[in-house]
Amino acid sequence: MNNHKIQLQKLIEAASKRAIADLVIKNGKVIDVFNQTVTCIDVAIKDGKIIGLGQYEGVDTIDAAGKYVCPGFIDGHVHIESSMVTPPEFAKIVLPHGVTTVIADPHEIGNVNGVDGIKFMLDSSEDIPLDVLMMLPSCVPATPFENAGAKISANDLEPLYQHKRVLGLGEVMDYPSVHQASDHMLSKIISAQKKSLCIDGHAAGVDTVGLNVYMTAGIRTDHECIHAQEVHERLLRGMYVMLREGSAARDLRQLLKAVNEKNARRCLFVTDDKHLDDLIAEGSIDYNVRVAIEEGLDPLIAFQIATINAAECFGLKNKGAIAPGYDADILLLESLENVQVHSVIKAGKMVVEDGKCLPFSINRVQPIKKIIDSVRMKPITVDDLQVNMVASNEANIIQIIPNSIVTKKVVEEVDVIHDCFMPSTNKDQLKLVVVERHHLTGNVGTGIVKGLGLQKGAIASTVAHDSHNIVVAGTNDKDILVAIETIQQKRGGLVVIEDGKCIASIPLPIAGLMSDQDYSSVNLQLKNLNDSLNSIGFKGDYNPFLTLSFLALPVIPEIKLTDIGLFDVTLFTHISNAKTV
Repeated sequence: MNNHKIQLQKLIEAASKRAIADLVIKNGKVIDVFNQTVTCIDVAIKDGKIIGLGQYEGVDTIDAAGKYVCPGFIDGHVHIESSMVTPPEFAKIVLPHGVTTVIADPHEIGNVNGVDGIKFMLDSSEDIPLDVLMMLPSCVPATPFENAGAKISANDLEPLYQHKRVLGLGEVMDYPSVHQASDHMLSKIISAQKKSLCIDGHAAGVDTVGLNVYMTAGIRTDHECIHAQEVHERLLRGMYVMLREGSAARDLRQLLKAVNEKNARRCLFVTDDKHLDDLIAEGSIDYNVRVAIEEGLDPLIAFQIATINAAECFGLKNKGAIAPGYDADILLLESLENVQVHSVIKAGKMVVEDGKCLPFSINRVQPIKKIIDSVRMKPITVDDLQVNMVASNEANIIQIIPNSIVTKKVVEEVDVIHDCFMPSTNKDQLKLVVVERHHLTGNVGTGIVKGLGLQKGAIASTVAHDSHNIVVAGTNDKDILVAIETIQQKRGGLVVIEDGKCIASIPLPIAGLMSDQDYSSVNLQLKNLNDSLNSIGFKGDYNPFLTLSFLALPVIPEIKLTDIGLFDVTLFTHISNAKTV
């Protein structure tokens, strides 16, 4: 208590001008997110806090003439694992894009390694110049219709709530368990409610009755809207709507049609899942802001959505604004419309200058053995890969929608030999396989996917939301089998196979989700991987690996494949590959 009192005294001394500030930003145009105005005023900082607006003197001074002074951006919902790098490397990428705080949900690694995975993400994000706040995974496994690497109960989560950077319960994607008031789900929800913590939602394909159920249960956010009407339905019921623009789910332009000056305060920007190359090329929340401005939203409203809205949604009382008492997480921007970040100040210290991230020390946390050795599976044979089509040549098929994680269920005639499906590049009907890789069950789910457009070879990944089994799509059994074997040899990752050989790969030895290398090395591997896709005939204008990674997620409409088999999300049940009368 005495330390807190001394600290507060120092801040008050500087705010009252009886003591000099550490840093003063002069001559800048301050973005006022409360009043949606721009004011030319100086900003004074002491011990990482903003202590005054007005005329101040500081030990150091930054001349921000011609630049806009903006609060640091907040990503309201992100899975760091989807960047394929560890939190320190992730920080190096997003800081130059103005992101100073993220609300991370480590349910990807949680589904592989349980509590140990969550602890790894907490430990490896300690003492870096990016605030990594976390929501604890609520649904591990995501559903009972697949095999994940772990099960996390309410009792497992309880000790983790004591961590200073844990804000609440992560996206509740098992809607049926909420709707049915299942005991295990209610225990998790009530545990978070008793602590007055936040609870995130996941209302993909949920109707208005379902939204009523979510809100009644105390779940207050959703990031799964894909069109404007869904935004209206959620706002009507008092939800915070997370406006998502990731790599696979590019929904923002549609969602912005529902946003205006009357309802914008209930909206926040998120990336959810964004790949490394997209983060580097496009940006993070800064990209969302640019898109919003391009779509005609008032720039000051866009900045408000990117800052104070996210802070208020998660009860971050000291973030999201340039105002006394707030954390000194500050951006210097060249312009409002282009959102070009010149400098980033984090907790009063310069961390990005001239658009470049300054070096910072990293406490490199070594993953425990179970995290490194996460690909555990029985030997797979060609017989395991067959798609049974007994007594029918009409099949239930997963049709992808480019740049969307939603799929369509279609029924088509397929080629059948000896009662088994034969892939056809002419019909764009490829074999899809999901192999359980956590518990040596030997489970192999098989199905048919349309829309990938591969002409030969196979692609495979251990990034397969949310259980992260091995998912493979291919034109022939030989290459599919080699893809599975290569993944196992590399202890997880992404591979491209052509004529029985691996022509490109990204090893992901940390839970089969993240690299142990620096982000620039991973980005080079990713470029090589993407270039290799031309060799096997991919011509699409979307990322096939991102699309592949969501084909095993049985909480996103309409049809998916798990290690147990083909799954109809609308019916919420497994179905056969062959269409039945």
